[in-house]
Amino acid sequence: MNQPIQVTRSSMPSLEEYIEEIKDLWESKVLTNTAKKHKQLETELVKYLNSQNITLFTNGHLALEYIIEALQLSGEVITTPFTFASTTHAIVRKGLIPVFCDINLNNFTIETTLIESLITERTSAIIPVHVYGNICDVEEIERIAKKYNLKVIYDAAHAFGITVNGKGIANFGDASMFSFHATKVFNTIEGGAVTFKDASLKKTIEAYKNFGLTGPENVEYIGGNAKMNEFQAAMGLCNLRYINQEIMKRKKVFERYIDQLEGLRGIHLPKIQNGVESNYAYFPIVIEGNTNNRNIIYEELKKQNIFARKYFYPLTNMFDCYKDRFDSNLTPVAQYIADRVLTLPLYADLSFNDVDRITTIIKSNSSVLQ
Repeated sequence: MNQPIQVTRSSMPSLEEYIEEIKDLWESKVLTNTAKKHKQLETELVKYLNSQNITLFTNGHLALEYIIEALQLSGEVITTPFTFASTTHAIVRKGLIPVFCDINLNNFTIETTLIESLITERTSAIIPVHVYGNICDVEEIERIAKKYNLKVIYDAAHAFGITVNGKGIANFGDASMFSFHATKVFNTIEGGAVTFKDASLKKTIEAYKNFGLTGPENVEYIGGNAKMNEFQAAMGLCNLRYINQEIMKRKKVFERYIDQLEGLRGIHLPKIQNGVESNYAYFPIVIEGNTNNRNIIYEELKKQNIFARKYFYPLTNMFDCYKDRFDSNLTPVAQYIADRVLTLPLYADLSFNDVDRITTIIKSNSSVLQ
């Protein structure tokens, strides 16, 4: 049996480089509480993302929860169900009501032509999701937000390092949440960040992630513990040195998939959007026809120790924990894609031989495709 191929694999520096990076922690004995490496990583990320302000977190989910809280959102938030659980959970856990907007059939991001029809007097914000490295229609979302005086927080977990017409993705909306989970293009083992325009939010966000503390004896907010530790920051510092090279490696894998699968009947392949400098985060294919066709391909790959992912399936508005609260029939395009999408393995060190093996299996099952 061949070695297993997971849908993704973490990029890591050499062991020697990481050991060298963390060596001084044994001297300082300072392992957390926004210490030296944490501050250094923030500084480096501001430069790389060309962002105005940034705060690091122990994970992207808590980053999203605390920016929602810092912006004092209330009532309803327009978002999409074609996302990871974290997006919807963060909204609900902060006491807000998610209002689900359908997605665009071509790039799987929020369908902006439907947003205005969902706005009510209770709407306080839009939380769109950049999906697989596909970017939302940021200009139209900005127009709508200004018209109705709404906040915009982008779930940019898939969008690290992307630029749109030369502008860094962190510069759109009121804020953007990034995930630095081990499986992402850039990782700090676990981790995340929020970038934001209003510099006055910095103190509030920092307080929320540190139990609400604003001084040695002052607790002004009901916060939690979401601080990134020094070992996470050290991994981030190492990985950031190679991020451009890693993205270029991912691009080559992406292009190999295109070369092997282009023109195959019944499969829609991803396309890079005009004006977007991609990070090649994922390689999703949409398998047309009967919804079971996707499952057949998935199982055939699995038999060969290749683990693709039905990502995102199910939709968040179909989760058991939200049973009878939402109607997935109101987002038919999202449902259609969720039933047919399959994310193929993609990471910087995936070999062309493995890509060819994966695509050969798909092509050998062309009888199940339209």
